[in-house]
Formats: sequence, structure tokens, C-alpha cells
Amino acid sequence: MLISLKQLGRCARAQNVARSIKWSRRRLSGTSSRRAALLDDDLITLFDSPSRKPSTSTQARGLFLDDRITHPGMFQRLVDDTLVRADLLLRRILSAEHSRPELFQVVKNLDRLSDLLCGVIDLAEFVRNAHPDEEWVYHANSAYESLCEFMNTLNTHEGLDKVLDIVLGDTTVTSQLSTEALKTAHIFSADFARSGRNLPPHQRGRFVTLSSEILTLGRAFLNEASAPRPPISIPASQLQGFKSHTNRFSGKSLTIYPGSVQAHDIMKSSTNESLRRKLYVAARSSSVAQVEILERLLRARAEMAKLVGFDSFASMTLDDKMAKSPDNVTNFLSVLATHNRPYALNDIEKIRQRKHTVLGNSQSHDIHPWDRDIYLPPQSPESPITMPPLTVGRVFRALSRLFTKIYGISFRPVNVSLGEVWHDDVQKLEVVDEAEGVIGWIYTDLFSRSGKPNGAAHYTVRCSRRLDEDDLSNDLPITTDSSRTLRPPDVAHRIRGHDGLWQLPIVVLMCEFSRSSLNHGQAILDWQEVSTLCHEMGHAMHSMIGRTEYHNVSGTRCATDFVELPSILMEHFLTSPAVLALFHDSEPDLPSSLINSSRPQQNVSALDTHDQIMLASLDQEYHSRAALEPGFDSTAVLAALTDRQGVWPYVPGTSWQTQFGHLFSYGATYYSYLFDRAIASQVWSTLFQNNPLDREKGEKFKREVLKWGGGKDPWEMVSAVLDDPRLASGDAQAMRQIGQWRIAYDVSSAGTHL
Repeated sequence: MLISLKQLGRCARAQNVARSIKWSRRRLSGTSSRRAALLDDDLITLFDSPSRKPSTSTQARGLFLDDRITHPGMFQRLVDDTLVRADLLLRRILSAEHSRPELFQVVKNLDRLSDLLCGVIDLAEFVRNAHPDEEWVYHANSAYESLCEFMNTLNTHEGLDKVLDIVLGDTTVTSQLSTEALKTAHIFSADFARSGRNLPPHQRGRFVTLSSEILTLGRAFLNEASAPRPPISIPASQLQGFKSHTNRFSGKSLTIYPGSVQAHDIMKSSTNESLRRKLYVAARSSSVAQVEILERLLRARAEMAKLVGFDSFASMTLDDKMAKSPDNVTNFLSVLATHNRPYALNDIEKIRQRKHTVLGNSQSHDIHPWDRDIYLPPQSPESPITMPPLTVGRVFRALSRLFTKIYGISFRPVNVSLGEVWHDDVQKLEVVDEAEGVIGWIYTDLFSRSGKPNGAAHYTVRCSRRLDEDDLSNDLPITTDSSRTLRPPDVAHRIRGHDGLWQLPIVVLMCEFSRSSLNHGQAILDWQEVSTLCHEMGHAMHSMIGRTEYHNVSGTRCATDFVELPSILMEHFLTSPAVLALFHDSEPDLPSSLINSSRPQQNVSALDTHDQIMLASLDQEYHSRAALEPGFDSTAVLAALTDRQGVWPYVPGTSWQTQFGHLFSYGATYYSYLFDRAIASQVWSTLFQNNPLDREKGEKFKREVLKWGGGKDPWEMVSAVLDDPRLASGDAQAMRQIGQWRIAYDVSSAGTHL
């Protein structure tokens, strides 16, 4: 596949800050505390006291300073010009088999073609999801669909696959390709193989049909996954003695929607076990139609995998991942489950004891999943030490301080131009390396608003890549003015200490934090929001530092079961008092008296880990060859897995698999969260735990992991950063070894429990 839909980036915006500040472009010295203090103050001002005056400039710029898109109607022209440019590049690549010098340019030109299309698709994808203006959304969606349709024709283009095969089969050519170029070539080749390149015409037609069917079913599945479950009627007599601020009803019954605030209050507070069971089952129910949509999706995926020579969708998906095969994933999950099970059962015993304390000997003390919220409720995450008010500016200042210490990288506020951003909330940061200068830009869009997507996300608007080796002079003649769409203007930059010209990355961090006041006062983040921001910043720094010569392997464009490592590692830094000191104004050495040992240490991390293991195991079973067996029943598979591996038996009448939205977006790879959490825990304990601000260790992680993006085998990266050569092979033994590592699992990061 020329461009993987999983890799399509997402965009962001910057806010209009009218302050006129002349930022120093000189190298930031590690000993220049005065300059660092000024930058600290600037970050506080940018986020906590932002100016909301319009730009004084009368010259409107395009989104992200791309002047090809200054208003929504320009999307169509951008699409038309991009298709012209893409067709010319396509023709050059296809003609390479008749020109030996051109064979040496095929991989580079495939990557240029991918970058050309992604540059618009990523922009359109972001705008259609995040822009508050419906006209922008409409035109962006149209552009996205048009270019994705063209992209799909390239994914199954026999000519492209043929030329790439010639390149990979010619040792004279491959011997002159860099490691990164060869990695990129093999990624393209594997994606073409998964797109049915060797199929006869009638089977290729079936493959295309299945691809479209999977996208349609996937959208329908996601819609149903988030759809409210039918309400239930609860007699007033069953609510006697139950108090809740949302408990407003009249008459003889109350209508409750599963998942509502009222339902959560009942599950956490009502001692009426039959009532809790009723709500538990209702919240995990599915209609026949919802189950059928999921099962059709699973069958279509299995059939598509079988068409291209794999025995299951999981086998096809994992072929180029760290795990390599379903058996390796199963082994990893089995080792992890064996290690975690005693701790999960210990949590079950805590529930039993607390239930006995509350109910005494008058009732049965059998333990059920609907007992969990009331007898062992999850706790809101808290900082391990006393902290000042965590304003957005204070958090960004602390992050800049941290990255300065471990990577030599800091954030610098940037004024934005008229038209550059999509909302006044958006702020823009330059990411500055003390040796290299500016290495990229981060736009932040942090506060909730009507119509904004839920949750937090890192959107890649533009990837890095090297530009000066594009060999533009040998592109086919251009007979229109479309040459300007080869790349947006002003994207070629020199980097101190590096040869050539580079396209620098642009990313967006989107969150949905709440404001503290209607007057746009300082927003105070809770600890979960701080953790979320740090997690997303881990992705952003991966994009910034993972500067590769090839777009297709830059930054976060790496294996699905590797991409979460940098972001999860960032969460670990929040456990260190030395790092938390950076949130204070003067970076004090924290006295031991600040450690709040009196806070309760109760958590249910083992049960949360168990839930994640069950979800990952179910994902593997659903994407096995069983999906093509006659009479495949997803609910029966769920029940059998629960009874076989669960800590409590399957509850008849439940079919919560239709609410497991990751089955579509992370099909056969949901284990990645646990896998990367295990690796991150080991990296933290090996490199950073004793001295999290050690520059030498930070440089090692940057050198061995972050800088490669997806341009190197992730097993080699993990092996190098941990100094453990046993991991380099990435075989079944390496997978089992990772399964034995302790997982530091943050309760707050777990989804809804089973």
C-alpha cells in the first residue's frame, strides 16, 4: 500500500498572539540560565495570559502558513494540482524500468509521491475533523475522499509493484541504497503484497470489493460502538435509600440510560445487588444488528487476508510488526497473564472482604463484576508530591525544562499570522535544539468546544524528509502551473551540523481540557490531564526528533506495536520527584516533607491489566481463521474466553464486544498498548529511574530510538537502548522475555473495565 491509512497524519492550529517579541535565534547555551528563565516566563505568558487581539497584518496567510489554502474553496484547486503533479511522478516511476539510472531513483520517487499525497490528505483529514467552520469541513472532506480514491488506485497498481520488484531484485541497485532507503522499499513492497498484487483479475476485483466493504462496515461498527444502549426502567422501591444529585424522578419508576451519570452513581453507591446487575448487563448488551455488523467485518477481513495468501487477518497484519505472528502475541499475553493473575485475584479478594464488611453475614458474599465499582472503586490519579496549581503554562514550562535537560531541546513561543490557525485557542511553539536550531513546530489546541473531537490526539500535519536529493531536473515536463504543488512554499530548511535541505515536521496536539472560568482565566489541569498532555508530547517529540531522509519512515510512522513506546515512557517521568520539581517556579530540590505519604495507595492496577489482557486476547481470537468458520459466533467466543481466562465467569446476556471500537482501528494489534507499556517500564528502570534528568541517558534514548522514526528495525532499537543483544532477533523468546517484564500500569490510563 503506497500510503497506509493508519499512517495518515492529523493537523492542528496555532493561536493568534499579538505580542511583538523578538526571539533570539542564537544557540541556547546549557549554562545560560538567564535566557532559559526568559523563555520560561514566555511560556507562562503564552498559555496562561494569552493575547486575543487580531493580528496587525492585513496579509492573510494559509493554514499552517501554506498559502495554497487560504480559504476553504481552495481545497479543490489544491487537489487538482496535486493530482497533476502525482501523475507526472507516477509516469516517471513507471518509466524507470527502461532507464537504468532511473532505477536508482525509484524508492526516492515513491517516497516523494507518498509525501506529495500525504501533505494534502493529512491536512484535509485534520481540517475535516477539527475545524469549527462547516464550509472548511465540507471542502476538506471532499478533498480527502478524492485523494484517498486516487491513493487506492496506486495501492493496487501493477506497474508500480513491477518496477519496485525490479529494483529489489537488482543487487547493484540495492547495494547502493542506504539502510533507511532499503527499509522504505521493503515497506512499500510489503504493502503492495497485502494489496493483492499477484491476484488474477477476478480475485483482484473481489479484493477491491472487500476493501470497500471493510471501510463501510468499519464506519458502521464505530457508529454503533458509541451509540447509547437502550434505557431500563427501575422501580422507585429499588432506589430507596439511594441518594444522588442526579436522582430526580417522579412516579413509580425511573428511566436510566446505561453509561449515564445516574447509572454510574448507582453502580458506585447502591447496595442493591440485583439493581447493579441489571445495569451491568444493560450497559454491555447489543442488538442482533450490532453483532451482525461486527461479524460481517471480521469475516470480510478474514476473507481478504486469505485472498492474499495469509491464513488469517492477524497473520497478515502482524507480518511486519514487532510481534511478527499471532503465536508470538499469544505467547506474550500468556506470560503476562500468568504473572498478573495472582495480583488480580488478590484484588478480587479485597472486593470480597469489603463486601463482607459492608453486608455482614446477612447476604451472600459471592463476587461478581458488578461489585467492582462499589467495593473497590478506581481512584482519581494524583501527583505523588504536593504541587503548585498546574496551569497549562506551568506544565509546558516544566516539559520544556525536562526536554532541555535530557535532550537539549526547548520550546519557544511564536507569533502566528492572520489565517494561519483555525481558532483563537491555538498556540504555536518552535521546537529548538541547542545544537541544530529550529527542528519543527507544534501547534496546541487544548480546550474543549462544541463540535471538537473527543479525547486527546497527536496529529502529524507534515513529516520530515530530505529535499535536496529529489532530482527535480529529471521530472517529466510540466505543462501547467501545477509545479508549485510539488511542495508547499518555504519548507526547505538548513539544519546546523547536517548536510542538505530538509522539510521540518509540523504536528498538532489536541486535547479537550475544561476552562476554569467563563472569562478565559488560567485553566488548572488535574493530574490525569497532565498525564495525558505528557503522553501526547511523547508522540510530538518522536515526530520532532525522528527526522529521516524518507517521509514514509519519519517520526511516528513506525510499527503499530512500537509507536506508543515514547509516549508511555513520558508518563513514567511524572513519577519522579526530581522531574516534578521542574513544575515549581524555581526548580527547587524537593524536601522529603513534600512527599505525601498519607495519600491512600489503594489501586486496582492488576484488574485493569487483566482487562487489557482479555481485550487483547479477544482481538486475536476475532482476527484468527475462526472468523471464516461456519456458524462463527462472536458472543460465544467472548463467553468461552471469559470462562477460560477471566477472573470471574461470563455473565449471560452480555455482548460488550460491539462496544470495543479498537477492533476496527487497532484490529489484531490491540496488544500493542501492553507490549509498549512493558518495554517502556524496562527502559525507565534501566535508563532513567535512578537519575531521570541524566543528559547522557536522554541522549542515548534519542540516539538509539527517537532519531530513527520507523527507519530501523524496532527490535534493534530496543536491544541497543537496553544493551540487551538477546532482543535483537525479535524471536518468540524475545517476546516471552518482554512478557515477563513488570508493567507499571497507570490505573487512569485504563479504559472502561469489563
